[in-house]
Amino acid sequence: MIRQADILITPHDAQDRLTVRRMLASVLHVPAADIRDFVLLRQSIDARGKTVKFQQRYQVFIGENRPPAPQFSPIFNKVTHAEPVHIIGAGPAGLFAAIQLIALGKKPIIIERGKDVKARRRDLALLTKQHIVNPESNYCFGEGGAGTYSDGKLYTRSDKRGDIHKVLQLFHYFGASHDILVNARPHIGTNKLPDVIVAMREFIRQAGGEVHFEHKLEDIHIKDNTIHSITVNGVATECRKLILATGHSARDIFRLLHLKNIAIEAKPFALGVRAEHPQSLIDRIQYHCETRSELLPPSYYSLVTQVMHRGVYSFCMCPGGIIAPCATNPGEVVTNGWSPSKRNNPFANSGIVVEVTLEDIARYTGRRDALAALDFQASIEQKACIGGPKSQIAPAQRMTDFCQQKVSSSLPNCSYLPGVSSADLHTILPPFVAQRLQVGFKEFGKKMKGYYTHEAVLVAPESRTSSPVRIPRNKINLQHPGVKGLFPCGEGAGYAGGIISAAVDGIRCATESAK
Repeated sequence: MIRQADILITPHDAQDRLTVRRMLASVLHVPAADIRDFVLLRQSIDARGKTVKFQQRYQVFIGENRPPAPQFSPIFNKVTHAEPVHIIGAGPAGLFAAIQLIALGKKPIIIERGKDVKARRRDLALLTKQHIVNPESNYCFGEGGAGTYSDGKLYTRSDKRGDIHKVLQLFHYFGASHDILVNARPHIGTNKLPDVIVAMREFIRQAGGEVHFEHKLEDIHIKDNTIHSITVNGVATECRKLILATGHSARDIFRLLHLKNIAIEAKPFALGVRAEHPQSLIDRIQYHCETRSELLPPSYYSLVTQVMHRGVYSFCMCPGGIIAPCATNPGEVVTNGWSPSKRNNPFANSGIVVEVTLEDIARYTGRRDALAALDFQASIEQKACIGGPKSQIAPAQRMTDFCQQKVSSSLPNCSYLPGVSSADLHTILPPFVAQRLQVGFKEFGKKMKGYYTHEAVLVAPESRTSSPVRIPRNKINLQHPGVKGLFPCGEGAGYAGGIISAAVDGIRCATESAK
């Protein structure tokens, strides 16, 4: 007999299989001796009480041995001479679309403006140390997309859009830890994700697919409302099916579509700051102890409140993480966060953002056109470039000083390596965002005693939370309503919000394009 059972267990007891066996036997009302084996299926942390515990789900084998686990592997077809489907972008949407196309017997041809995942590191080092922004190779552009060097978090609420477990299995197959199949908040880590991405690329190439780096989409040619060809690096190439998976920062592509009269529309997004605390402080708050046990991971938090009828919430929280410079052009400053797999840096950071509606943008800028949200987003990033067009120094302010509207006389240590400079963030953020953040931080301090503190620093802006543009598509066949053969895909098109949801959307677009 095979059963499932849930137990609530301390981290210490969870290390002892005899204790786990006894607890499972008690829950299932069977003798412990009858349990031949058990396998952990799911684990999350329950920190609501005074004692932190693991919430665990096991598959339990009663009176029978555990059979060998089935080995998952993606479907491999040789597609060298198969019908081609062009994919713009080698982020999660593009890569998973390519793997799905191979399974369906189609040939994926990935066009990626940035460099391969390892060559990107040199450009990231130049960005961090010398403030040199390469518009084609940075934290947002290059193999693996924005998620590769910004944490590799695999948590999503988009469980109705597609097979999330399949995506996790594919990541595991290509080298991610088995933990991502078990943990409630799976995470690969920026230090490990590049090797996973390389394995995915080699799978695509071995099947006969193509992956072209430093190849930039420059034009889309349409005849009779149908994709006819594309221009890449000055060369026109025949193209009948195009999966557009460019990511949320490909502003030149949005402008190209607008110029070509391919319908796009402005989309709401969220705007705010990166809030950074000592990780030890977050651990003390969340785990109710002075020192975190080595059996527990660095603690995360998830916060949300309503301020003046608008959501204020944490976004992309990074325990043991680093604030990274994510500008894609000189003359702008953008922040994001990432963590290594061990999450062992001394700081915890999270985006704290406010919902920005199209009505907000219209009142603030007087614009309602398709590029209004994009230009509004860019204007905030340009205003944040306080060190000049060749600087990535970011404006920063202590949390309490921000809420009291006074410039910080000093700043705490901060993980943002290009450096921070004391500034009044109210002069950078629009008032309808800054005022809500002021209230939101104080509310969060009531929910997490100690969160609202002079030791926390705010670094601005957190602006690339999602695409400021949506590319419309048919809900059934996922094609653009005005251009046959064009499949808007992933986060850049407005249909995803992270690695997993982008990967799921890539699979969906590939499936529809193959029909």
